[in-house]
Amino acid sequence: MVLSSVGNGKEVTVKNIDGGRGLRSKLYSMGLIPGVVLKVINQNSAGPVIIGVRDSRLAIGRGMAEKIIVE
Repeated sequence: MVLSSVGNGKEVTVKNIDGGRGLRSKLYSMGLIPGVVLKVINQNSAGPVIIGVRDSRLAIGRGMAEKIIVE
């Protein structure tokens, strides 16, 4: 399943990132690496997906969120 389809308040584990080297590098530098557990804080139909990773909150664009495979 992709991150953009996860409901608010759910915890998921990052499995893979379906993107090019640039996208993977950017997400890895923000701590979104395979195996990390994250929590979806706010995922509305419009606007960015807000997630909690470790002790940080991140806003991920919907296009990026559709390339993050989670379980």
